Amino acid sequence: MNAVWIVDDDQSIRWVLERALSREGFDVRAFGSARDCLSALDLDAPQVLVSDIRMPGESGIELLQKVKLRRPGMPVIIMTAFSDLDSAVSAFQGGAFEYLPKPFDLPKAIELIRRAVEESEREAAAEETVLETPEMLGQAPAMQEVFRAIGRLSQSNVTVMITGESGSGKELIARALHKHSPRGAQPFVALNTAAIPRDLLESELFGHERGAFTGAQQMRRGRFEQAEGGTLFLDEIGDMPAELQTRLLRVLSDGHFYRVGGHQPQKANVRVIAATHQNLEERVRLGLFREDLFHRLNVIRLRLPALRERVQDVPLLARHFLTRSARELGVETKRLSDEALIRLGAFSWPGNVRQLENVCHWLTVMAPAQTVEPKDLPPEVQAAVPWTDARSGAAQAGGTTNTMPSPASADATGPAPGAPMPAFAGVAAPVAAGAGESFAEPVGARVGGFGGTSGFVGGQGTAGGYLPGDAGFAARDGAARGTAPARVGWAALLESEVAQMLAAQSARGGEPPASSDVMDQLTRTFESTIIRTALRHTRGRRIDAALRLGIGRNTITRKIQDLHLEDD
Repeated sequence: MNAVWIVDDDQSIRWVLERALSREGFDVRAFGSARDCLSALDLDAPQVLVSDIRMPGESGIELLQKVKLRRPGMPVIIMTAFSDLDSAVSAFQGGAFEYLPKPFDLPKAIELIRRAVEESEREAAAEETVLETPEMLGQAPAMQEVFRAIGRLSQSNVTVMITGESGSGKELIARALHKHSPRGAQPFVALNTAAIPRDLLESELFGHERGAFTGAQQMRRGRFEQAEGGTLFLDEIGDMPAELQTRLLRVLSDGHFYRVGGHQPQKANVRVIAATHQNLEERVRLGLFREDLFHRLNVIRLRLPALRERVQDVPLLARHFLTRSARELGVETKRLSDEALIRLGAFSWPGNVRQLENVCHWLTVMAPAQTVEPKDLPPEVQAAVPWTDARSGAAQAGGTTNTMPSPASADATGPAPGAPMPAFAGVAAPVAAGAGESFAEPVGARVGGFGGTSGFVGGQGTAGGYLPGDAGFAARDGAARGTAPARVGWAALLESEVAQMLAAQSARGGEPPASSDVMDQLTRTFESTIIRTALRHTRGRRIDAALRLGIGRNTITRKIQDLHLEDD
């Protein structure tokens, strides 16, 4: 709806902004005081609030504080004719989106408000995504396989072995298996066998009788009894001592165990889910793990991928963790710039999802601005993933230039041979031909043209993007022609198309035409291609596509309607 509210005791300021914003298509309401605005806020809410800082009655800072209590995600722009440090600090400390000193340049003010509206749309889409956030996140194919396996095991009590690196979320998978099983209403008990001293582990698992050993002054139930009827999750099972492996095998075999110092058998009605980051087959070969116990536990094996194997999930997980950290700390949620997302996607994440969660918590506390830039990332990420500032061309983080291209820095030649491409969605990158693929030069007699065809075809390249081309571009086998594959960036193809369209105009007459739709054709094709591709990637989920493209929910809906993409 593009609703903007203006609060200023100066009637002329209200009139100028109201007229200018209305001409730009915004729905505008103006108020002469903070009190009137707060009364209206009880019944309705704008996307963006623009307020003067000094007014009779409540000030703009007081209004900002009250608005943030009611609508934390609403961008608020503070205007003032008193451009002093205290005003700026108070505005930003209160959570203002931007600080606008008077007198201001009207086009720049409108552009700032437009950015705030887009930010509001992104916030609304992000909030809706958070509300819909499932217990586990992951759109990478490897994670989808894990989800499918959980679904197949949902009505089973079979023993499961979960393998994966430390920090990849093995306990989360175990909890999901328990929650969606027939035992979901019963206890879920977790025990990290590597975290308990070996002389106490037996008592932790099976309990002990009073007087069983020094200090055992009363009977204690172990984890098997605590999990009765439910699920016992044994993490890092590969570190279990050999003598306890024998006792665990006995429980899994006949369902009975003895407390330490006890003489009465206890029946165990427990589903066991085990997990390890180690290679158990290798430990069996080395004699460090019982082979019969391995086969008892290894009925169904689920392998959880490392985060570097599901890098397209990094943006989704990062937004989730930033939102959760902000909620826990009671602060506004930080946002990641496209460049920061590229850096995070290029990082190897040795600590996996747990490390990403810690980084997001660090950013919530330490990042100086609401939008996180590459320079704001933790030192370990910056040191591991050098980058180049696209604005200055200066290499950062030790002077090493990163091979990851910035979306804004793709040139006509495309990436250098061997340059890695970001695999996660939501960040644009130039596409280079991979092994066995090449782009041929534009053919002389072209059919249609970029503006009159579908633009980019939907064939997916090995670099993780889409191969640009239309009826006039053909992918040829370089080996068949005996030449090396050509590497052409999409900007070069676009430049060639524009040149041919302009040349066609010139061929019809020496003077420029009275009217031309070249820009409109190219823009519509460009936007249609981006949105179609994003919707294919998200299987038609518009909010998800908007988040990945970095646009608002209302924006993508309007574009789909304007470009007539509903029936695609």
